Amino acid sequence: MSVHLSVHRRQVLQHLAVSVAGGVLVPRGAFAQAAPGAPLLPHADVCVMTPASTEGPYYFDPKLVRSDITEGRAGVPMSVRLQMVDAACKPLPGARMDIWHCDALGLYSNYAGQGDDRAHPVNTKGTTYLRGTQMADERGVVDFKSIYPGWYPGRTPHVHFKAFIDSRSVLTGQIFFPDTVSDAVYKSKSPYAGRRLPRDTSNTRDFIARSAGQASLANVKEDSDGYLVSMIIGVRPSRSGGARR
Repeated sequence: MSVHLSVHRRQVLQHLAVSVAGGVLVPRGAFAQAAPGAPLLPHADVCVMTPASTEGPYYFDPKLVRSDITEGRAGVPMSVRLQMVDAACKPLPGARMDIWHCDALGLYSNYAGQGDDRAHPVNTKGTTYLRGTQMADERGVVDFKSIYPGWYPGRTPHVHFKAFIDSRSVLTGQIFFPDTVSDAVYKSKSPYAGRRLPRDTSNTRDFIARSAGQASLANVKEDSDGYLVSMIIGVRPSRSGGARR
């Protein structure tokens, strides 16, 4: 939801940072006094107090600090650009960001019992594709080279992330995509279009996406290389991640 600020902006932002459990969208202009000159991502319309989301069952840390996480997986190229900021929309240089997601066929690396054919499950144990870590630059920005994620039953397409602010504080969340973009990719692009099972869950039918709301919906732009996915992640540190689902 949008927030209209008619009182001292800094006081309002401090109030939001400590009192709102879900995601709060605050127009970029609202931060002009709170964080003058803060270099925000040009494609993101708002600063976000990003809600925590469930970690899911597929996280592990392969300790791979890298920007290119594709490892040759087939799919539509996707660049992921995330900017970590605090409650005053001030960039967090040096913060650690982990991301992970499934491939075009809905398969996560390093896990067994996956795939569209439950009678013949796929085992990806020993692989590390579509996982990686980056440390934020002076703008709080990290960049990853990946592919557009596929889907698996019961979930809308998403990318998982963990933002480590220090050795004890981490925000665990999920990034979602406009359904129109996902539909366009899945209907016409290989290998998404050749899958046995159709996509069964949109953003509005995914309970995690509904709970996260607009605060976890990325800005997605098509470019000559595929898609640029960008989001400002407003971090409210906590000492634990979300539940596993």
